[in-house]
Amino acid sequence: FWMWVTAIIGVATKFYTCSLSVMFRGKDSEGNLQGGPMYVVREGLGKRWWPLAALFAVAGLMGTMPAFQVNQLVQIVREVVAEPAGWATSQSHFTFDLVMGVLIAALVLLVTTGHIQRVGRVTLRMVPVMVLLYLGMTALLLMRFASEIPAAFQLIITDAFSGDAVAGGAIGTVILMGVRRGAFSNEAGIGTEAMAHGAARTNEPIREGLVAMMGPVIDTLLVCTCTALAILVTGSWQVDGDIDGVTLTSQAFETAFPGIGAYLLTVVVALLSLSTIFTFWYYGSKCLGFLIGARHQHHYVWIYAALVVFGSVTSLPAIIGLIDGLYATMAIPTMISALLLAPKVNRAARDYFQRHGKQSEDQPT
Repeated sequence: FWMWVTAIIGVATKFYTCSLSVMFRGKDSEGNLQGGPMYVVREGLGKRWWPLAALFAVAGLMGTMPAFQVNQLVQIVREVVAEPAGWATSQSHFTFDLVMGVLIAALVLLVTTGHIQRVGRVTLRMVPVMVLLYLGMTALLLMRFASEIPAAFQLIITDAFSGDAVAGGAIGTVILMGVRRGAFSNEAGIGTEAMAHGAARTNEPIREGLVAMMGPVIDTLLVCTCTALAILVTGSWQVDGDIDGVTLTSQAFETAFPGIGAYLLTVVVALLSLSTIFTFWYYGSKCLGFLIGARHQHHYVWIYAALVVFGSVTSLPAIIGLIDGLYATMAIPTMISALLLAPKVNRAARDYFQRHGKQSEDQPT
């Protein structure tokens, strides 16, 4: 429930932060135009605000880490494929996770250094197919458990205000947890995706902001809701209190589609995780280029590879705690600049809609 609330607010924050990222692009040390909260702060608020821009860039070096995606990819491959095949045991978890992390890091290095760019391009092109496959699988699951859906929504709403299922009834903790997970799922107000939108080939900041508004809707209101319902209606969240992360979702799909559900989810998770891992290094490299010069930003790939290995062997709670802290740090410069520069976005939006409204009126019927 609180993820939904965060997503609705995130629609507005995405609009402002991504519009500003195009509106206040700045040149890096090599003279190339770049976008992102650090350039919004420097170009929009002035150079005396540079420490705030640097704060975002420093946090972004680690905050854009691929640790969560790697962790969940390694976890589902180990539990669905390796353990049943005897490749990993409870005593060899760390070794298997480390080997997987090293292999993924090597693959990332080959893709990001241009040696096997085709693999990266193919993976990225498969993302829409994988999202549709996941939504299709979830739709079939929910059709099988359709009678449980009203109770699941009731549980979501009542627990949002009672906190019985988690945190021992502490409503403040429940809200905080939902806000954290909502911000993590759609990155609204954090500033990472603003860097990507700032690189778009457009001179219309408002149009780019409108495109960005779809992110929280798709990420949180659609995909995360489907995942939550799958876990709730199948009862997988009540089977074993010790499981978490992607294992909960895997168990839900295995309950609905015995024998193939977990394997289908593994394929989806693998391709979606790899596509994210292949692209997240872009954010960190831009942050490093802002701090020490664009000619050095390519060195970030080595830091990134180390973060991949780190994510594969670290516990999920530790990774989530670290990312939450870094995201909170990144949100400070992003939201301060967005609040201070919001009037300029409002003026640009009025001008944009007036221009396009007039064009519509001038077209012959």
